[in-house]
Amino acid sequence: MFNRYRRGLFITAFLTAPVVLYVTYVLAPYAQAFQISTTNWRGVNASPQSIGLENFVRLFNDDIFWRAVRHNLALLVLLPLFTIVIALFFAFLLSVGGGGQGVSGIRGSGFYRVVFFFPQVLAVAVVGVLFQQVFRPDGSGMLNAPLMGIGLGPFGFLSDTKIAFWSVLGVLVWQAVGFYVVLFSAGLASIPNDMFEAARIDGAGRFALFFRITLPLLWDTVQVAWVYLGILALDVFAVVWVMTDQHGGPDWSTTVMAAEIYRTAFQNFRFGYASAMGVVMFFFTVGFAILSLRLSRRERIEY
Repeated sequence: MFNRYRRGLFITAFLTAPVVLYVTYVLAPYAQAFQISTTNWRGVNASPQSIGLENFVRLFNDDIFWRAVRHNLALLVLLPLFTIVIALFFAFLLSVGGGGQGVSGIRGSGFYRVVFFFPQVLAVAVVGVLFQQVFRPDGSGMLNAPLMGIGLGPFGFLSDTKIAFWSVLGVLVWQAVGFYVVLFSAGLASIPNDMFEAARIDGAGRFALFFRITLPLLWDTVQVAWVYLGILALDVFAVVWVMTDQHGGPDWSTTVMAAEIYRTAFQNFRFGYASAMGVVMFFFTVGFAILSLRLSRRERIEY
C-alpha cells in the first residue's frame, strides 16, 4: 500500500510540470483566442468591446476568406495524395524494388534516401525564397530559361492565376516527400523479408508485391502520414507567404487561411476578426483529424 502511494506520488510529481506548461502555453491561448473572437479588439485598446458572434457572421460574406478555405480544402486532398503516392513509390523502390536475387532495394538506395531527405533540412523561408528564383518569369528563372531556349514560355508560375496554385502545391510536395520516403522505408524495414521472398517464389511481380503485401502492412503508417499531411495542408503559411510576396498570389489565387489570419491581425490590426478566422481553422483541423482517423480505421494486420 505504501509503495503504491509512493509510486502515485512520483508519477504525479513527474507529470505536474508538463501538464502546467501545456495548460499555460497551449490550452490557455486557445481559450483566449475563442474569447477574443467575440470582440472587436484591434490590438491597442485594453478593454475591447464584446460583439458576440458578429465576427463569425461577417466571415460568411468574406469572399477572400472563403477563397482561402477552398484552397486549403484542395490542399487537404491533393497534398497528402500526391506526397504519399510519390513517397510510397520511391520507398518501395529503395527497399524492395531492386532486381536480382533476394529482396533488396535499388543500387545506391542509401544515397538516394539522403538526397530525398535533403529538403527537410532547409528552413521553410529558404525554400520559399529558393523557389521564387526558380519560378522567375524571365530568362533568369531556372524553369523558364530552358523552356524559352526551346521556344516555350515564359510562364508566370507565380503570376498566372491558372498555375500559381499548382506551383505552390508542387513546392509543398517537393518539400514533404523526402520525410515520408524515409518514414515508409523504416516501415518496410520492419516487414520480414520472408514475406516478400515467399511472394516472389509464388510468382508475384512488383505490382502484386506492392498492393498485396507492402500497402496492407504499411497501412497504419500511411494513415498517420495522411493525418500529418492534412494538418500541414491546413497550416501552409510560410511557403505561401514568402513565395507570393505576402499578397496571396495574383487575384488571391494562392492565399490560405493561415495567411489571411496573419494579414488580418498584423497588417490590418483586426485581432478579433482574425481570431474568429483562427477558430474556424481550429475546427477544420480537429474535424479533419477525427474524420480521417475514423474513415481509415481498419483491423490491424499482425506479422
